[in-house]
Amino acid sequence: MLDIKFIRENAGAVKAAAKSKNIKVDIDKLLDLDKQRREFLKKIEDIKAEKNRASEKIPNLHAKNKEGVLKRMKELSAKEKTFSEELKKLSEELNYLLLWVPQIPSIECPIGETEKDYKVLKTWGKIPKFDFEPLDHVTLGEKLDLIDIPRGVKISGARNYFLKNEAVLLENAVLRFTLDKLIEKGFTAFTPPTLVTDKAMIGTGYFPGGEEQAYRIEKDKLNLIGTSEVPVTSYHCDEILDEKDLPKKYAGFSICFRREAGTYGKDTHGLYRVHQFQKVEQVIVCKADPAFSRTMFEMLMKNAEEILQALELPYRVVAICTGEMGQGQVYKNDIECWMPSRKSYGETHSCSMFYDFQARRLGLRYRDAAGRVNFCHTLNNTCIASPRILIPLMEIYQQKNGSIEIPKVLRPYMGKTKKIML
Repeated sequence: MLDIKFIRENAGAVKAAAKSKNIKVDIDKLLDLDKQRREFLKKIEDIKAEKNRASEKIPNLHAKNKEGVLKRMKELSAKEKTFSEELKKLSEELNYLLLWVPQIPSIECPIGETEKDYKVLKTWGKIPKFDFEPLDHVTLGEKLDLIDIPRGVKISGARNYFLKNEAVLLENAVLRFTLDKLIEKGFTAFTPPTLVTDKAMIGTGYFPGGEEQAYRIEKDKLNLIGTSEVPVTSYHCDEILDEKDLPKKYAGFSICFRREAGTYGKDTHGLYRVHQFQKVEQVIVCKADPAFSRTMFEMLMKNAEEILQALELPYRVVAICTGEMGQGQVYKNDIECWMPSRKSYGETHSCSMFYDFQARRLGLRYRDAAGRVNFCHTLNNTCIASPRILIPLMEIYQQKNGSIEIPKVLRPYMGKTKKIML
């Protein structure tokens, strides 16, 4: 959410941001509602001031003069009630519109509409070359009895699956390896709630607008999370933190759920785009300083890249274009791992910087050294997500004899197993 004062003073920039992010919001209507709201506030304040002056006079008035003043007081009270009701309606409409106003993207962001407009920032690692015909992760998984998609579909519908045997251990190994690395770096580990209220979804910017992507438990008015960013970023909502305790560095380890609405026919093969997955999510809550936010952003990216480098998975980093960014994001990078079966890179990580967009919606604040209360800045990053990360792990580490080698850093988490074999 943006400060209404900022919107008033920067209406052109806000309109441009909405256009570049493909977000439909009527800024002119919003500003008109804001103007009406301020006019009603002034009317109500004037009425209260007149009533206060009259109240001070009444004790000193003669009975015959009191009658007129009391009559005027009743008229003012009726007007105040009418104006207050109008103010409430205007405020509700204004506040709802404010939830649709996007954050202004950084000038670093490529302007564009689709993935074709992303900017490649760096690449790491060598693309593997096989001296045999490599198999995709589904074929590998079926041959080694690691993946069962047909029965997943039979039980739960499209985009569902069973992981079996060593695949379960491999998934848990890569998640635990990532979590351990973050804990070593001073992150606090969380297993957050998987069900959250609308307040948490609105606070982190997923509602309104993202309802179609969320699984909702209507009876309880709760939503299954699509990322632990939602509960972990909301952890300190409506609190005032102390600047000396910032930044907060959190690692949320959770099961996640997404409906993948609007992706019919897209990436349907295998484990790339599924409804249920697990993630280790980095979340930062820090002081309101753009330069410091950028430092935190680079740290999050470094942490994620170090995991991939330890796994020896080739990847590239791309800057996301404005048309593909979320409503609240100031700047966003994706990390894409090489996936042999796709003969291309596929997104495995994302890293986002929000400034105070989420904090304003969440009431997430801090008190600085001078005693001033400010809204925090927030950031998040997918440090690892499975089963998608299993695609490059299985495909790149496959051997000519049909086995899959286990990356050295994961072997201690798998009873020192070196290979998955028939």
